[in-house]
Amino acid sequence: MPTSATSDVAGRYANALFELADNSHSLDQVAQDLTTFRNLVAESPELARLLASPVIGHEAQGKALLAVLDAAGIRGLTRNFIGTVVANRRARYLIAMASAFLAELASRRGETTASVTSAMPLSPQQLQQLSDTLRSVLGGAKVSIDARVEPEILGGLVVKVGSRLFDSSIRSKLQRLQLAMKGVA
Repeated sequence: MPTSATSDVAGRYANALFELADNSHSLDQVAQDLTTFRNLVAESPELARLLASPVIGHEAQGKALLAVLDAAGIRGLTRNFIGTVVANRRARYLIAMASAFLAELASRRGETTASVTSAMPLSPQQLQQLSDTLRSVLGGAKVSIDARVEPEILGGLVVKVGSRLFDSSIRSKLQRLQLAMKGVA
């Protein structure tokens, strides 16, 4: 769970990026780049370790991260922003910054954000179907999806919208079955 200091740092940087992106009319491109970046980190334990490591120098960290961004096609404002964050020794906050930026964008657009966790990455078609389903469940509100991958849930989905949680993960079903079997024995 993010601490207040993490939230403050991430919020300040995310707000600065939001203003820059808004002024340069590139909110959608930055949002797309940040989503791509978050997916890269979620799918690569090595990249996540690179961001979190206090041992790796910020210069080496920056070079490695910029090479990953170039390979992923992340350029312009987002690339410069990530480079600046790394140079300021704040790489460990990048995912929180990306999440704060995307949450602010959704809020300003009147969207509801759903945090969706799956065991494997969802295809664009699956994300669209899920978005359509959530829109109908939430009374027609526009829904943006914050997709995360956590293999530990084994399968199914965990969807959190505001204070509502829908957990259809196999891990939770197995835990409920285990509890039920303890009650029988």
